[in-house]
Amino acid sequence: MAETQFDPVDLSILWDRLCSITDEGATALIRTSFSTLVREGFDLSVLIFDADGRMIAQSKKCIPVFIGTAPVTLSHMLKKYGGKLVSGDVVISNDPQIGTGHMYDLAVMRPIFRDGTVAGYAMSITHLPDIGGMGFSVSAREIYHEGLRLPILKLVKAGVIDEDVIELIRLNVRVPDQVMGDIHASVASTTVVARHVLDFMEEYDLASLTPLADEILRQTEAAVRKALLALPDAEYTSETDVEAFDEIRTLKCRVIKTGDTLTVDFEGTGPCVGAGINVPFPYTRSMALYAIKCLTTPDIPNNDGSTVPIDVVAPVGSILHALPPAPSAGRHTIGHFVVPLIFSAMAEIVPDRVTAASGLTDILTVQGRHPDGTPLSATYFAAGGFGALSGLDGRQTTPGSSNIGTNPVEIFEPMSGLLIEKKAMRPDSGGAGEFHGGAGQTIVLRNVSGHDMTVFTMGNRTQFPATGLFGGKPGALREHWIDGEKVSAQGRHVLAPGSALTLHQAGGGGYGPPARRPTVEVKKDLEKGFLSPDGAARIYGVRWER
Repeated sequence: MAETQFDPVDLSILWDRLCSITDEGATALIRTSFSTLVREGFDLSVLIFDADGRMIAQSKKCIPVFIGTAPVTLSHMLKKYGGKLVSGDVVISNDPQIGTGHMYDLAVMRPIFRDGTVAGYAMSITHLPDIGGMGFSVSAREIYHEGLRLPILKLVKAGVIDEDVIELIRLNVRVPDQVMGDIHASVASTTVVARHVLDFMEEYDLASLTPLADEILRQTEAAVRKALLALPDAEYTSETDVEAFDEIRTLKCRVIKTGDTLTVDFEGTGPCVGAGINVPFPYTRSMALYAIKCLTTPDIPNNDGSTVPIDVVAPVGSILHALPPAPSAGRHTIGHFVVPLIFSAMAEIVPDRVTAASGLTDILTVQGRHPDGTPLSATYFAAGGFGALSGLDGRQTTPGSSNIGTNPVEIFEPMSGLLIEKKAMRPDSGGAGEFHGGAGQTIVLRNVSGHDMTVFTMGNRTQFPATGLFGGKPGALREHWIDGEKVSAQGRHVLAPGSALTLHQAGGGGYGPPARRPTVEVKKDLEKGFLSPDGAARIYGVRWER
C-alpha cells in the first residue's frame, strides 16, 4: 500500500483499525485490573501516538479529560527520555502538572519499536485506588499532603521491572495489592496495544505510521475548522459562582471566535484556595477542548487534529491554573464546571447543540478497616441529573462533564464496609422545562464494618444549582446528611459504626419554558417517579389522577 496517499475507503479502514486497537487495549486493561475504579467505573484511557508524539487514536471507553492531557504527558516524557528509550521500556508518571491534574491518575507509556526504530507510543491512564497521603479528598492544604508524586521514570527497563520503584509505591499506599494490580494491568494493556500496532503495520506494509497520522490529523483539523467557519465571528462570555470549600469563587469565560480559529480565555477567574479543589492547567485546557469538540465535530474520533485550531488560556495562580504547592486531588470538583461554562457562553449561537447545566458528579472516598481488621480504602461515584437540551429531556442520574461508570451495589459493599440501604429516584429534583432536566437520586450508605470510618466527600452544587436554558428552571441542590444532620459536601467526616450517610443528588437544569411541556409528558414523568403529585401540580399545574 502506498504510504503517502490513502483513498477514502482505505483511510476509513485504517483509521477504524487503530481505534479498534485502543479498544482492545482497554478491554485487556478492564479484564486484568484489580480495582472497581477501572473494572466498573471505566476511569481510564488507552491511546496510540505516532513517532512524533501526536495522538492519533483513543479508546471509546475513555474519560474526556484525557483527550487533552495525554499528549502533554507524553511530550514531557519524551523531553526526558527522547532518544534514550529501548525496546521493553515502560515509562510512568502521575505528576499533576504534566498530567490529568491529580496524583491518582497514573500514565503508563510504552515505546513501540519496529526494526530497531520507534514507530509510535502506546499509553494507558488509570485512576489508582490509592496513592497515599490523606486519601482521595479535597481536605489537603497543600500538594504535599495528597500522596506519592512520581516523577517521570522508567518502571520497566528493557523488559526488566524496577523492583525498587515497586517497593516505593507499595510502601506508600493503603491497598498495595489493588494499586499494583492496576499498574500491572496498565503495563499489560500497553503490551497488547504495541503488539497489535506492529501486526497492523505488517499487515498493511506500513514502514511508518507518520503518513497515516498526517492524513488522519489533516482531515480532523479540516473538519473542526469547517465547523468553526460556520459560526459567526464574535466574543461570547459567561460566568458562574461555585462553592470552593468554605469560600466562593467566580469562574469567568470568554470565547473569541475568529474565522476558523477559537480561543477560550478564563481571565477574571478567582484565585486558588487552600483545599484540594484547585485545577492545574492541563485539566482546564482539556475540559475546554472537550466542550468545543462536542459543539463542532462530536462524531469524529478523538485525535490531536481537533485541538490545533483551539487555544485555551487561564491566568496563572487562578483556581483554573493552579501551580504547586496548591493541592488538586479533587480538581474535578471545580474543573467539571468548565464545560457548562463554555456551553452557556455559546448557547445563543448553537442553541440546538448545548445542554443545560448538569447536576455533576458526587465522589466520596472511605477509609477504615474491614470487620476482620484488614485496611480498606474505597471510592464511590454517584451522579446528579444530566441537563436537558433542545428536543430531549436530561437523563436521570447521569454524570455530566465526564462519563464515569457507577459502582454496582453487589461489588461495592464487600470492599467498602458499607451497606447501601437505599438507591431511589429523587422526585422533583430535575429542573422544570419544555424538556426537563434529569432527576438526581437518594442514596443511603450505612457503616457495617464495626469500626469508625473516615469519609472524604467531594460534592458540589450545594449552593449553586444546575441552571436551565431558554426559560428552563434550575435543578435541585445536592445535600449530604449523616444521621439526620446536614454536613458539608466538601470535607472530612467520621462515620461511626451503625451510622448512615445520606446523599441527595443534584438535578439537571431544564430547557425551555415549563408551560410548553405537554401534559401527556408530565403524566409520564409522574408514572416514572421523576415527579411527585405535588411537584406536578405546583410546577406544571397538572393534577395526578389514576
